[in-house]
Amino acid sequence: MAEKEDKVNALYKGGYSTLDPETYSPSGIYTGYRLHSGELGAPTKPDTANQIAQVNMLLNQGLIPIEVGALNPEVFDAIPKEHFKEINRMAKLTGADISVHAPIIEASGIGEQGWDEASRELAEDQLMSVVDRTAPMNEKGGMSINIHSAARIPGVEYIMTPEGKKEEKIYVVNKDTGKVSAVFKAEEKFYPEVPWSEREGIVKVTSPREELQALNDTEWENSLSQLMHHKEDADARIQENMRLIPLPLLEKIKKNKEIVRLLDPIQRAAFERLRAASHFLQDTHQSLNGLFNKAYKFGTTEDKEKLKEASDNFKKELAQDASPLGQSQAMSNLVGVLEGMRPKTYETVEEFAIDKSAKTFANVAFNAFEKYKDKAPVINIENVFPGMAFSHLNKLNELIVETRKKFVEKAKEKGYSESKAEQEAEKLIGMTLDVGHINLARKKGFKEKDILKEIKAISQNIKHVHLTDNFGYGDTHLPPGMGNVPIKEIMEELEKKGYSGKKIVEAGGWPQHFGTSPFPYILEAFGPESYKGGPYWNQVTGLQENYSGGFGRMLPQVHYETFGAGFSQLPTELGGQRAGAQGSRISGKPME
Repeated sequence: MAEKEDKVNALYKGGYSTLDPETYSPSGIYTGYRLHSGELGAPTKPDTANQIAQVNMLLNQGLIPIEVGALNPEVFDAIPKEHFKEINRMAKLTGADISVHAPIIEASGIGEQGWDEASRELAEDQLMSVVDRTAPMNEKGGMSINIHSAARIPGVEYIMTPEGKKEEKIYVVNKDTGKVSAVFKAEEKFYPEVPWSEREGIVKVTSPREELQALNDTEWENSLSQLMHHKEDADARIQENMRLIPLPLLEKIKKNKEIVRLLDPIQRAAFERLRAASHFLQDTHQSLNGLFNKAYKFGTTEDKEKLKEASDNFKKELAQDASPLGQSQAMSNLVGVLEGMRPKTYETVEEFAIDKSAKTFANVAFNAFEKYKDKAPVINIENVFPGMAFSHLNKLNELIVETRKKFVEKAKEKGYSESKAEQEAEKLIGMTLDVGHINLARKKGFKEKDILKEIKAISQNIKHVHLTDNFGYGDTHLPPGMGNVPIKEIMEELEKKGYSGKKIVEAGGWPQHFGTSPFPYILEAFGPESYKGGPYWNQVTGLQENYSGGFGRMLPQVHYETFGAGFSQLPTELGGQRAGAQGSRISGKPME
């Protein structure tokens, strides 16, 4: 094989390899995954409101799939609604297929000051506005509207170890206040009770989840402990002063306040202390109500059943004995029930945000379905950078599933059958896979096989793809084939699951740094036919190279000098006109 390849190279130096024409690339950036040029799409420049000019520029390059949008919400809002209608007219004239990249908006409602429902509703309104303004760009329906899964909230950070994928760091949110309040990561812990000589027992490596559980346990125990401390203080004051103000006398005072004047000074002072202790006990009761509410809101289903029973018992006990001591005893019994619980006041940001974000996305999708029916756009939720919420595909998949679930619930409330609701949810809610974003997991030890494993697990939900390249450390948006993103393997895996959506190539890093269009490199990366029946794009450069002279005995040079040729543009070695000659080698007449 090596000998044969040498002979071919001697024949035609610089041309594409006839031994392997499918994979040869003069610049070495061919991905090995071949696409028709009409399948290759590109986004408009995302930092300008002049999207008409951007679309026109891409149309002039012959692009058919074009993704319109601005990432900054303020820039997006500067695009007049008439411009989207004009883009539709441009698309119809040229046969372009338009999709949308929505501005980056935090769908969960979590902001710098924490979470609140008003912020979530505002995000929902903004995204509904994006749908309504861009819908006129695609009258056929099914237009993809790509939305980032998270805009600014952090998520679980993973690391790949020899034992497999593990959580390295988690961000948690206090569900009671909505504040993102703590970060936990795996670390070594040293304990004093173990002798220093026993080295193995000194260090305990805790996981982020263990730290989170400890936070929940500690806060709950401290809250109960503080409540019991105040209650015991109130109990001591009540018991001390009720020796001087027995219960029958206290009942009489409740019915007739004037009796207090008849008390001797010692009893009157005891009564005042008893009244203060009762107020203190009432404050404790209010704190207990707060803890009961937290236990019910953030407890398990089993906890809720126990709390319902405890609540009924608490009301009965108060009805039987409403005295300060009776109230105290009823509260003690209720605290005993609460001590056996561990409500999850804190949870990871993603666990908290999945319900909020899914509600936003589901409402946006359902509103579009109600308004546009069979022409409704598809809401595709995109994976973002590692370190942000829903950046890993398993978590994003959970968000997709929850969004569809909420869509179905809303549709059923509006009178749609469950089967119809599920069908529309499957159709109108999907995932955008950004291959560059998932490749950034490499800096945490993920290998190509790990990335492909994640994609394989969720590929059935992918409806839109962003193709870009990098080296796993920064989202550099290189043209495909210039980094180490396994594009060929990813796309082949998606094709196995029947993927037929758009392929939008995000290569904005190239013009930013080199000032030229990335399109020629994109064509070489995917090697479409240069024209029907002609060589592939990644082979054209080789076909323009010159022949080398002197072919030895295999193709003797005298053959060409004897017979010549009638095409003056042919290389000299193939019978073209020799330098300085006035006519052809055979007739002597000038060659035309």
